Amino acid sequence: MPIIHELSTYADERGNSISYQGRQEKGIRVKFTGSNNTVTIDPRARIESLIVDFDCNNGVLRIGGNDGAPPLRAAIRVGQDSVVSIGRNVSMTSVCAMSATEGAHITIGDDVMFASENQVRADDGHPIFDVRTGLRANPARSITIGAHVWLGRAAVVLGGAKIGSGSVIGYGSIVTKSVPNNCIAAGVPAKIVRRDIAWERPHLSLVAPFYKPDASTITKSSYWHLTEGPSRARGLGTRQLLRRVGTRLIHQLRRVRGSAR
Repeated sequence: MPIIHELSTYADERGNSISYQGRQEKGIRVKFTGSNNTVTIDPRARIESLIVDFDCNNGVLRIGGNDGAPPLRAAIRVGQDSVVSIGRNVSMTSVCAMSATEGAHITIGDDVMFASENQVRADDGHPIFDVRTGLRANPARSITIGAHVWLGRAAVVLGGAKIGSGSVIGYGSIVTKSVPNNCIAAGVPAKIVRRDIAWERPHLSLVAPFYKPDASTITKSSYWHLTEGPSRARGLGTRQLLRRVGTRLIHQLRRVRGSAR
């Protein structure tokens, strides 16, 4: 059971390997329990803490480079046939826990900003079965987080979730389904609370100007887009609209009949 504490090119007789030619980083622990597991890290990566457990076989971890964003801090479990792929300039204020098992994938796009106490879990860690059928009730499911997503403190992303690029996930929220691009989603489970938004990295009190009332105070990134898909916040869906129109017509007919009497 090899445990690696330094990032460098590595290979063992069971097919486990690390591909990395960057600077030495502290706080590293990579444990290979199975075989044919691979770690590929861009030499420009910036890592402050990285704990990786390959419990099974054929796991893959990829970490992209960093062009000046805060460092990555992560504790990652990669199970059988599973893949965790982290893009460029992904930052974390504290250690983010990730887990992918049973062939699930976690894909995190470029320029994603994690706050503190975040988790990204494609699996629940333990199986739950339907008593009548004996079938699994909680299979592992893949997760996709688009580019330039901001996850607020204690936000959690669970199996099957997809978050579109440019979105913000609120404090303590739990994402279980799809969230479109450029919106704010909050709550348990997370729901859209505002659409057509864009956010930027400059901190309110660490980067001048220290009042930022409008977009003229920052440099816009390439992630300024309108939210795609239907908007329930702006108007009613087709069924709701027809239902409301039908209800009004019924009330009008009743009034006409009542006046005729």
